Amino acid sequence: MKLIAVSQRVDILADRNERRDALDQRYAQLLAAAGFAAVPVPNIGAAVTDWLATLPLAGILLSGGNDLVEQGGDAPERDATETALLAYAQAHDLPLAGICRGLQFLAVRFGATLTKKPGHVASRHLIDGAIAREVNSYHCWCLDEAPAGWEVLGRCTDGSIEAMRHTEQPLLALMWHPERESSYHPEDITLLANHWNRN
Repeated sequence: MKLIAVSQRVDILADRNERRDALDQRYAQLLAAAGFAAVPVPNIGAAVTDWLATLPLAGILLSGGNDLVEQGGDAPERDATETALLAYAQAHDLPLAGICRGLQFLAVRFGATLTKKPGHVASRHLIDGAIAREVNSYHCWCLDEAPAGWEVLGRCTDGSIEAMRHTEQPLLALMWHPERESSYHPEDITLLANHWNRN
């Protein structure tokens, strides 16, 4: 199976004085359903570049969880690691996808602004566009305008962007969580498989 490097959330255990990297097991299951093996990425900032170079990667996934530091998040090591992951993907022409926080991260790094909107936490809603169907929703930060160089693939009825793709680089971003569905939507599996199988 081809390998996909997957970023991890940071869980803070104050009673143990630990900052733990964590990854929902459903990401590995989702990637396996699409024909890939997940390789969890340690949150070690720029040092992750040397770590990545040891792996024959087919792509990178920026997972959900944790707010960006710009939005009040408390995991700067994750922001630094994902910044290095994006730079590595761009330098090596590796396809990179982002889920939820991953879309938010890419939007901000490409110059867009996020806003808080009600009705997006633990809900479901319809999206319209090239991707048109019902999706889940677990975020409070939303994106209304795509950054330069990105095309919108789907919007929620309130206008916020639910999916987008870069027009020149192999970058894809989804605001919903495909891994959290009780059964994976076939369009999600096809979308991810096609994205990472481009090489």
